[in-house]
Amino acid sequence: MRYYYDTEFDEDGTSIELISIAIVAEDGRELYRVVEDADWERINKNQWVMEHVIPLLPTLGEPEWQLKDTIRKEVYDFLYPYQPVPGEVQSIGYVGDPELWAWFGAYDHVVLAQMFGKMAQFPAFIPQWTNDLRQEVHRLKNPALPKQRKGEHDALEDARQVKRWADWLAGKFNSKAGTPMENQCYGDRHVDPHRGCFLR
Repeated sequence: MRYYYDTEFDEDGTSIELISIAIVAEDGRELYRVVEDADWERINKNQWVMEHVIPLLPTLGEPEWQLKDTIRKEVYDFLYPYQPVPGEVQSIGYVGDPELWAWFGAYDHVVLAQMFGKMAQFPAFIPQWTNDLRQEVHRLKNPALPKQRKGEHDALEDARQVKRWADWLAGKFNSKAGTPMENQCYGDRHVDPHRGCFLR
């Protein structure tokens, strides 16, 4: 299962403070969270972040705002290879081991990994690397990508855009980064109207 994600953060050259994370699965599921207990005193001193990231966050108190411990558990559950089967009570199905993709994803992977603590605490089922879609674009001779419609520096909109680009590259160049739009369900995948494609 491919997962396309983006993070927004404050970094000072020695440490990174997560602000928000969004993950979009190839089957249509989405997770978007803002860190309620981040170091906001530190973040407020970053003028660029205050101008370009903070205005795009949900209003404080909205359900996207959660504590770090809660977000860590939600990310773990979201990426887990077995997920509830739509429409079936207390039933789970194998959706596939996670395959991570991001745009210029080096920092994103560090932020993701640090959510779980030390390297030894990183969940074994989550890859210890993130595939970089920007590198895939370079491999494909830098084709001109469709423009992002809105929300640059909004983690959710950016993660959605990474998926759009990956699917576009799959359709145009047979890239393995995504699934062509005309073939979003394939093999033994079950089509669900709310979740999209799902491995039974």
